Amino acid sequence: MTPLLAIGPEALELERLAAALDASAGSNAGADGAVVTFLGLVRNHNVGRRVRYLEYEAYAPLALKAFERIGAEIHERWPDVRLALHHRIGRLDIGEASIAIAARSPHRANAYAACRYAIERVKQIAPIWKREFFDGGDMWIEGATADPDDQRARAEAERIACA
Repeated sequence: MTPLLAIGPEALELERLAAALDASAGSNAGADGAVVTFLGLVRNHNVGRRVRYLEYEAYAPLALKAFERIGAEIHERWPDVRLALHHRIGRLDIGEASIAIAARSPHRANAYAACRYAIERVKQIAPIWKREFFDGGDMWIEGATADPDDQRARAEAERIACA
């Protein structure tokens, strides 16, 4: 069975995430009316440079703890939402998916907000590092900088998600 939270080199498939959420429904099977998904893709440009590919690194145990925290925050704010979140590590070529998020809920508004909140919080608190390779060199891109307990960062993620 596909885990709800994962980090690894495997290609990302939204269908598998949606199926994992379906399997996690238990006695609530059939009660949900929305699944919102997000795929983050590797772009061919950044800051005026042509990007060739990216490499992601992470300390997986801490990244998974961050994902669990994000899931708990979502459950606290939107109790009817179930979340699946997978992030890739390793080399990713242009157009490949680096992150996949699925949020399932009885109503679309909560699923949309939770999905948006999840990506904002991943960028804020997950210990995942990105190295960008471009013509003529490479560069590490600043990753998560917020303390997971920083309530202002959390409030900002919620503000963006609910805008």
